[in-house]
Amino acid sequence: MPPIIPLSMVARPSVVSTGIGAARWSAVAHPSLTLSPPSPSHVPAVAAFSTTASRPKFTKIRRQFREWERNAGRRFRRPAGKPQYLTDLDGGGDVPTNNPFPQNMLFKNHGVLDDKAREIIWEKIMRDGETIKAVSAEHGVDIRRVAAIVRLKEVEKDWIAKKKLLAKPYARAVLSMLPTHSINRTRSGKPFEPINELHVHPYTMQQIFWPTSESRHFTREDAAKAFHETLLSPDQRVPHPELIQMERDVLQGLPVWDASERFKQAAMESERKAAEKQAAKVAREEKMTQRVNTERFEFRFKMFNSENVGSKGKARNAVGWRYGAPHDDRSKDHQIKIPTSVP
Repeated sequence: MPPIIPLSMVARPSVVSTGIGAARWSAVAHPSLTLSPPSPSHVPAVAAFSTTASRPKFTKIRRQFREWERNAGRRFRRPAGKPQYLTDLDGGGDVPTNNPFPQNMLFKNHGVLDDKAREIIWEKIMRDGETIKAVSAEHGVDIRRVAAIVRLKEVEKDWIAKKKLLAKPYARAVLSMLPTHSINRTRSGKPFEPINELHVHPYTMQQIFWPTSESRHFTREDAAKAFHETLLSPDQRVPHPELIQMERDVLQGLPVWDASERFKQAAMESERKAAEKQAAKVAREEKMTQRVNTERFEFRFKMFNSENVGSKGKARNAVGWRYGAPHDDRSKDHQIKIPTSVP
């Protein structure tokens, strides 16, 4: 005889009825059952691939970065209108280090001239009529940079006159990420960069034992002639030789104002001679050139001497030197390694 099981312990099949009559029968047959909307927590997931919720997986390096971002790196979340480098955190962030690479402490980020400084340089040269050398020496900006600023400012003024759009927002964004340098129109401040440096000449890379008398004053001109007979002294090869003469005048007792005026006059004379030399070169080239204009092109013809190829046949001014003579950068077997001259 099978055991008697109470009615409350009988397992009822989980049959889901969707009709109205079925719902009314369930309420009468089972008073404990009430009709209530199913809660979202009890609704089974349809076509779920996993029954457990996914949890985020971060590596140790990523967790350390998140922790650093919440603490020390909080200042880098928003732009501050000035350069912000990781190396600034070592000094408290008050004094900029100008070093954007923490692993390369020898690198220093050089500043750039702001837009106001470039405008002042353009106005002094183009409107006030000052020389490029004088502006370069006054504000401590390289003479090549001064010339480039004037050329680019002329292009900018031309675009503004033609009502072309300028990338001003992009320029402001770039300047906000770089250290900038400002200059004063009326007085000279801290130099922006060295302006009287010399590049190493190839003639000075050789080691020479030059005999000379101990009682003789060996000058820089003598040292230049010892390296090569056509090599100029450093006083003549620097971009601003007039500054050397200015310092000599000051050492001899001349007032600084008078020495400065002499420097400006010498710089103006130097630029005048350079302009005349360039104009003569252009006139000479124009005289040697014959132009033939067509509807679409302009042909230019010059007279050349094909026999003037130099002692080795590779003169720069010779006809066809770019493709007529092979370069010696591939095979070295045919070259003579024995020196033919003594420096």
